[in-house]
Parts: sequence; structure tokens; C-alpha cells
Amino acid sequence: MSDIAIHTSSPADAALVSALGRRSVVLVGMMGAGKSSIGRRLATRVGIPFLDADPEIEKAAGMTIPEIFATHGEPYFRAGEARVIARLLESGPQILATGGGAFMSPDTRALVRAKGISIWLRANVDVLVRRLKRRSDRPLLNDGDPAETLRRLVDERYPTYAEADITVESRDVPHETIVTEIIAALRAHLAVPSAPGLGQGEITP
Repeated sequence: MSDIAIHTSSPADAALVSALGRRSVVLVGMMGAGKSSIGRRLATRVGIPFLDADPEIEKAAGMTIPEIFATHGEPYFRAGEARVIARLLESGPQILATGGGAFMSPDTRALVRAKGISIWLRANVDVLVRRLKRRSDRPLLNDGDPAETLRRLVDERYPTYAEADITVESRDVPHETIVTEIIAALRAHLAVPSAPGLGQGEITP
């Protein structure tokens, strides 16, 4: 179930949502990049629903993601993840946060291109390590040195994440700063003016 959407707060936000049409804004990137926390704030700012794919996967499977990994393995999880994301993409516009491995699937990337706009929240390894060092709910980090695992995953995944439509740096600044940068990038991508009476100076690629 999606969060309840609120009304758009400005004409510029309404124009952005109108330009999206039925497309979703799909946040991709590593675990710890802030997809869920930033996604919720972004959805509130522009007034459309927020969905996090991971809880939807758990709901569909009737078990937690660590339990899915432990019981069935990663390939089973990835197949279910792809099915859930395909279903969620039918119900835009929305802000959709995806798991770190979701965008690695060619089929999922193709669906996102067809039904959404992808935004990579790019964070460097040091930021990710700081954010994740006390987390125990990340199955891929439970074996070996988490920092080394993160470095390996960064090397594997960042070239694919770079295929996203938009890249925004996730760093240690207030989340609202990142949200503002995402909105500016979306306006530029969709050629949506920022607000009546304002120039184009605040729109950045």
C-alpha cells in the first residue's frame, strides 16, 4: 500500500507532476544511499505517493528479505523483486525506491526506461560504510568485511547505475538539499519551468 499523497504545494510542482504523466520516479543506487528516506521527502514535496519496493517484496513473499535470502537464496529473491517492481511500475506516478540490486536486471532496467525516470543516488564508499556499519538487516553484508563487500559491489554496480537518466550525489547534507537538487534535475530533464515569473537560472541538469 502506498503512502497517502498530499496536494502539490506550488504550481511548479503541479507542472512537474503533470509532465510525469503515468511515469514513476525510480530511485536506484546502493544500500545506504538514502533512497527510502530521500524518496519519502521527495514524494511529500511534489505531492505523489511513495513506495519502497523492499516492503512490497516482503509482503508478497510473506517473509523478510533476510529470511528470503536464507531460505531460498539470492536468485529466488531477484526473480521476485523483478516481478514486484514490474507490478509497481503499472501504478505511477509515484516515487519508487528500489533495492540496491534491482537496477542490475536488464529486464527491470528496460521496464524502468519504459515506465519511469531513473535517478541514481550516487554515494562514495566512505559515506556508505558510515551509514551501514551498525545495520544487521543487509544480507549481502553479513559475510566477511562489510567495507570490502561494499567496495566490490560499488565496482560491480556503478557502471550500470550510470545508465540512469539522472545522477544526484548522495552525501552528508540535509535530505531536503538532495530533494531540491532532484527536483531541479527532474525539471531540467522534463523541460518544466521552475515557477511562474522565475527565470530558468535555478534549473540545473
